[in-house]
Amino acid sequence: MADRDGLRGFVPGRGNRRWRMASRPVGGVRNENFRLTDDPVPTPGDGEFLIRTLYLSLAPVMRQYMIDGAGIERPLEIGDVIYGRGVGQVVASRHPGYDVGDIVHGKIGWQEYAISDGAPDKLMFKVRATGLSPSTALGVLGITGFTAYVGLFDLAEASAGKTVLVSGAAGGVGSVVGPLAKIAGCRVIGLAGTPEKRAMLVDRLGYDAAIDYRADDLDSVIAAAVPEGIDIFFDNVGGPVLDAALGRINRFARIVSCGRISQYLTGPNHALANWWRIGAQRARMEGFFIYDYAHRFAEAEAAMAGWIREGRLPFAEDVLDGIEQMPAALRRLFEGDNVGKQIVRVADPLPL
Repeated sequence: MADRDGLRGFVPGRGNRRWRMASRPVGGVRNENFRLTDDPVPTPGDGEFLIRTLYLSLAPVMRQYMIDGAGIERPLEIGDVIYGRGVGQVVASRHPGYDVGDIVHGKIGWQEYAISDGAPDKLMFKVRATGLSPSTALGVLGITGFTAYVGLFDLAEASAGKTVLVSGAAGGVGSVVGPLAKIAGCRVIGLAGTPEKRAMLVDRLGYDAAIDYRADDLDSVIAAAVPEGIDIFFDNVGGPVLDAALGRINRFARIVSCGRISQYLTGPNHALANWWRIGAQRARMEGFFIYDYAHRFAEAEAAMAGWIREGRLPFAEDVLDGIEQMPAALRRLFEGDNVGKQIVRVADPLPL
């Protein structure tokens, strides 16, 4: 419906629960770092639309947003709503490009309702893949999946016959990298910390093998798993795991530096001993910022949605229910409890 001011849709008459930063984390994130408030649902102004949050994404970088902005966002101040990506439904609009009922994903924050103007810096996109759960827009068909796609195909130049090792293989990005590498015709080995996760990698995600990164002699365990050496190392962990992998890289190997979750809580960064092998093996180690590859998102989404429909791209989501679960869901990432992409389901779509 529309009113005389041009507002399409409606504003639900209930509160807007929002998680705000109560204190900066020291070491791991704790419950006392967060405060849940109940605020009025905002009304969109001219050129804006109101989003009802359906799912929220969790990522290790959120802890850094609370400390220093991770070098990519304005650092959160005490009382600010926590930054985060989400997928939601447009329930009211004064924006010509967004209609009531549209499903979108972008910078929503830890809240049940959010206002957006769709500006480029909000990185707001309409969900184009139909017939799939909206939650996929935060994982395999969202920034997490795009990170895996770009890192593997653009940076690592994956191709048939390559041997790929993935650290943090049961996490959000790692759980997508492995199936994509299999589609490319690679042999893929994943690193994970529990028997359950390692079984999931092989039985559900199609990894050729999975090994325990907590092994006493990781160098020997990796050597036994990749006797032919490593052509591509997709690293989400850093630290000693990265060091061990560098010890087995082949000539002209590609090392994709995607994350370093092992180093976020441990103080001074691990000093690499095997760094010299990058030069000795004519290898290339490269980091990237996924939003620099926004021009690749549409291709990645279309390709991966097609593979999912064909049954070639399995994916793993770890879903908790209720916005009150957000701090606990973030802690799960640092405690190694998540299996696949960590998501919180906030609400179901409305029948608009």
